[in-house]
Amino acid sequence: MKRMLSGIKPTGQLHLGNYIGALSKFVSYQDEYEMIAFIANLHCITVPQDPQELKKNLHDCVALYLACGLDPKKATIFLQTDVKEHAQLGYIMCCHTYMGELNRMTQFKDKQANGEKNLSGGLYTYPALMAADILIYDPDYVPVGEDQKQHVELTRDVAIRMNHRYGNLFKIPEPLIPKVGARIMSLSDPSKKMSKSDLTNKGCIYLLDDLKTARKKIMSAKTDSLGIVKYDPENQPGVSNLMQIMSSLSGNRPMAEIEQEFAGRGYGDFKRAVADVVCAELEKIQARYQEIVDSGMIDDVLREGAEKARSMAAPKLDLVQKAIGMEITAH
Repeated sequence: MKRMLSGIKPTGQLHLGNYIGALSKFVSYQDEYEMIAFIANLHCITVPQDPQELKKNLHDCVALYLACGLDPKKATIFLQTDVKEHAQLGYIMCCHTYMGELNRMTQFKDKQANGEKNLSGGLYTYPALMAADILIYDPDYVPVGEDQKQHVELTRDVAIRMNHRYGNLFKIPEPLIPKVGARIMSLSDPSKKMSKSDLTNKGCIYLLDDLKTARKKIMSAKTDSLGIVKYDPENQPGVSNLMQIMSSLSGNRPMAEIEQEFAGRGYGDFKRAVADVVCAELEKIQARYQEIVDSGMIDDVLREGAEKARSMAAPKLDLVQKAIGMEITAH
């Protein structure tokens, strides 16, 4: 069975974009691949966090992983910091990643271009840690959104460089980009990705939003003056984004079928239908989330997942350190 790996960085509450673009895909992949799904809490602290808020977000993230259908019997689910080999290999990766490569990474470059001050060294070097997160498990595939593809490309470049220098250390992973729903946009500004950093809080639907709030956000979503339900991301980005959401939550329903259903009908009808689909999905997730939180199963899932992950990560780190010449005694 081929191996797949992915991680989510819960710097805030998980939202519909995370669910459609990542979580729901993990669930469908877990029957097809050996799935490794971790919570990237080291990556959370590249920017300042409120400790109590971060702790809650991490707990909710695990609960939502499970509520969305990830099965700990099929997938290895764990906190990044519970497998300390990630950070150690991360430093080794940092030493094999060129500054020119890090300078091209979008997140740091964008923040610097926006004039943000006091950017941390961790924000600059985190793509090297991300490479370690991936390569330490020798996955075949890494499911990512289009905007994260460059991180997998950097990972591949560093892996090839180290394999060339030290021998066959790492499998070279492939990025896997879903065709539908890979990039859900903000409801209030469809030129931007749906994000928890949305200051208005109107463009982002959180998985734990109450249904009334979620419905209101969809009904007030930005559309256009054309009055036609048509999938045309360039000329009708708002409508196309809502169609993307509806399609993704309805078994990747064809866009032509959605266009046909709402031919000659107004945006009000269309938005109500989208809201119905979204709220039905949220209701299921939230009910399961509450069951999981009440059951107290999260600690057991994380402990078992970390043990399994360490059994894979420790030999890989050992292999790399021996190849580089960092170890002088046999373990």
